[in-house]
Amino acid sequence: MKAPHMLIDIQRRMIGHAAVILLIGMLAGVGLLVSLLGGLEVWPGAILPLQIPGPTDAWVRTHLGGMLNAFLIMIAALILPVVGFDLRGGQRLSWMLVGTGWANTLFYWAALLSPNRALTLGDNRFGPSNLAAVIGLAPALLFTVVSIIAVVLLARQAFR
Repeated sequence: MKAPHMLIDIQRRMIGHAAVILLIGMLAGVGLLVSLLGGLEVWPGAILPLQIPGPTDAWVRTHLGGMLNAFLIMIAALILPVVGFDLRGGQRLSWMLVGTGWANTLFYWAALLSPNRALTLGDNRFGPSNLAAVIGLAPALLFTVVSIIAVVLLARQAFR
């Protein structure tokens, strides 16, 4: 298999992961709607009351954050050949950004279930920590560093 064709395979996988992350972010929009209304409108003017965890602002972050992470991955996938990434560089950037997208998705959803917004491993001014905070924050912290490195690699490659 030729290297350019394999780069296309990497791009397709990145776009596939991004599409699933985008879908999850879009579905969080339903949670946002329920959070804003206190339920779902089943008929004009008739709202079925529903209680879901998390404040409205956390649902906004989960909805928009997931979609923005998906767009980041899709854009990066599409520009791999434009900035001249070879197969090895494309593979590296792929796992870095796809991992970031999934880590952030987990973080946003965990923050909905964590009184401390999953911002720290311990208690903070927003509230106490719990297992959701640790599960959401640990990978997000790791991939914060990874994503910064990925953007530096992308910029460096673009300016070569």
